[in-house]
Amino acid sequence: MEMKDYFNDNAELLEEFSSIIQKSYKIEPELYTKNNVKRGLRNSDGTGVLVGLTEIGDVHSYIIDEGEKVPVEGRLRYRGIDVYDLVRGFVKEGRFGFEETCYLLLFGELPTEEKLKDFNTLLGSLRALPDTFTEDMILKAPSNNIMNKLARAVLASYSFDSNPDDNDLTNVLRQSVELIARFPTMAAYGYQAKRHYHDKKSLYLHSPQPGLSTAENILYMIRPDRKYTKTEAETLDLALVLHAEHGGGNNSTFVTHVVSSTGTDTFSAIAAAIGSLKGPLHGGANAKVLKMMEDIKENVKNWDDETEVAEYIGKIIRKEAFDKSGLIYGMGHAVYTLSDPRAILLKQKASVLAKEKEMEKEFNLYALIEKLTPEVFAKVKGSSKVMCANVDMYSGLVYNMLNIPEELHTPIFAIARIPGWCAHRLEEIVSGCRIIRPAYKSVSSNKEYLKISER
Repeated sequence: MEMKDYFNDNAELLEEFSSIIQKSYKIEPELYTKNNVKRGLRNSDGTGVLVGLTEIGDVHSYIIDEGEKVPVEGRLRYRGIDVYDLVRGFVKEGRFGFEETCYLLLFGELPTEEKLKDFNTLLGSLRALPDTFTEDMILKAPSNNIMNKLARAVLASYSFDSNPDDNDLTNVLRQSVELIARFPTMAAYGYQAKRHYHDKKSLYLHSPQPGLSTAENILYMIRPDRKYTKTEAETLDLALVLHAEHGGGNNSTFVTHVVSSTGTDTFSAIAAAIGSLKGPLHGGANAKVLKMMEDIKENVKNWDDETEVAEYIGKIIRKEAFDKSGLIYGMGHAVYTLSDPRAILLKQKASVLAKEKEMEKEFNLYALIEKLTPEVFAKVKGSSKVMCANVDMYSGLVYNMLNIPEELHTPIFAIARIPGWCAHRLEEIVSGCRIIRPAYKSVSSNKEYLKISER
């Protein structure tokens, strides 16, 4: 009997098993407090437990004044460079910025014009997948979820690597650059396979173009006609830059550190990070924003009426509407308080794209929700909590305006974050030098083993 048949034919027994599991795995909440457990590796004030040091990314959102956490405007720095300055630099010079950002994160310095040209040429030469990879590793096993397909493709890359287990820095750097170059192709082909075999649509496999940027190649490979506008490519490029790195404490990057600390290979470490990013509480968060916005658009007649919009926001917060969670997705962040610089920069570009796409009304609704939520939350909850829009508020909208299918939203996040993961892996190899092993305290009681006849 196949396992799925067993589960289908034994519903009552499985329900009993479920009840037993629920009971045997349940730990009472007060035990966490009693044992001073930092749940989620968070301190009591919500800040993260300090477990490491990094020179790659810095997220700044508050200061400590006489023991009190004081909110400040959010700052994000890549290798010490403010992301505002980084974006302003390549935008002013009319260049795409993601490749420059990759170089900065990997090597710790901005590339010269010649080095950037060479790096772009290198990435372009590596974008195509190895011989037979597309057919054997993607088309023969299509996945309904592109993140799982991306993780499988990364693990399969081990078999196509001539030196997969060597953690010499030069070898890991080589593997990192290859993954940065190939992620867009893996994701695009994974999507096309899903679209063909699961959705019964035509199959389009456009070869990556060496002379195009990462953002341009993504749009080129996922669209049947391979066409895109300059504004579309610039907007996607900006989104990639803003998602490339976010310090060592975000879940997927921490996973990269944890797995790399064991001495395992690059492909295992990056596949684990992809698994982390897939989660709806991490990289899948923008999907929640989109679902919430669809619900708001269906239930609010006048999108320009602040009173009507505020009333519906209040219903969501009071758990009377949408998914009854009480959450306004896209608002608030684990680290940022007064502002998320990524949201500010992406919102600015989104407003330009909205004009091109004639979606200004929808964009204005997003902006209105960002404006109203803090005051409605304070009124409903009686709270003085400082709250800002996070990058997920606008990233899903941007991807929709770019006609990027929802199943590719989180894979694009992974395409953006791969240089950050690889930089942190290299940092762990150089400076970590110790397997990461936090402690869990057992709170179970001692029990005697009973013979089977006495149970």
